[in-house]
Amino acid sequence: MEIGVIHTLTNGGDCFQPINKLGLHVCQLVSWDMSQATKEVAERVVREAKAADVRISAMWAGVPGPAEWNFTAGPSTLGLVPESYRAERVEALKRWADFAHSIGAPAIITHCGFIPENMTDPAYPPVVEAIREVALYCERQGIGFWFETGQETPIVLLRTIERIGCSNLGINLDPANLILYGKGNPIDALDVIGDYVRNVHVKDGLYPTNGEQLGREVRAGLGKVNFPLLIKLLKDRGFQGELIIEREIEGEEQITDIRRTMDDLRSWLEV
Repeated sequence: MEIGVIHTLTNGGDCFQPINKLGLHVCQLVSWDMSQATKEVAERVVREAKAADVRISAMWAGVPGPAEWNFTAGPSTLGLVPESYRAERVEALKRWADFAHSIGAPAIITHCGFIPENMTDPAYPPVVEAIREVALYCERQGIGFWFETGQETPIVLLRTIERIGCSNLGINLDPANLILYGKGNPIDALDVIGDYVRNVHVKDGLYPTNGEQLGREVRAGLGKVNFPLLIKLLKDRGFQGELIIEREIEGEEQITDIRRTMDDLRSWLEV
């Protein structure tokens, strides 16, 4: 398992020096800016990543329109679930698939949203079909389509993967998100979705304490994710993917926390 960091695509692709400063050589590239999803930017990303000796483990694909990370507006704004944004977002994800293919990334990753828990809900089949359309497009490009855990329970994610039925589906396991959204314990979740885990976000958090707000994100090791056990169980499953550090704050504290997590991960990997 190689340690990396999530990193925003900026400056037309000339953006990899901060990763070098951390002493890392792997990143998961992320962008919500569709103007970056061009052939020219992709070509520069390839050049600059090579010059910086950075490998891109996946492309995290943001989509147009509003995104509210909460229980109130989240169901109507996130991912491919909201019908009013669905068609535009399907096309956006296809553009990111083209971009990922151009930069040599093995997959795109995104949040699909609050996928209905009830499989008999008439809103569920259209969501499955929309995800399948994107996954099939990715498959034709020779890349994967990976769900980031978050707004859905592990069993809903497993059910949806089975119903879509494509060969290139995988999961970017964000163990903190399962906790922040109150969707499950990431250790137990491996029993349900462990076979599909391709990347892991090293992020931590606390469970929600009321019914309207997500839990609070904290530095890895200070929340409810049992990282030593999670890493051991992933090893037992033969997981060979990347451990991508994500700390959702800004400034010097973010860098300090990332460096601390790098040290902690090295210790956890030795267990």
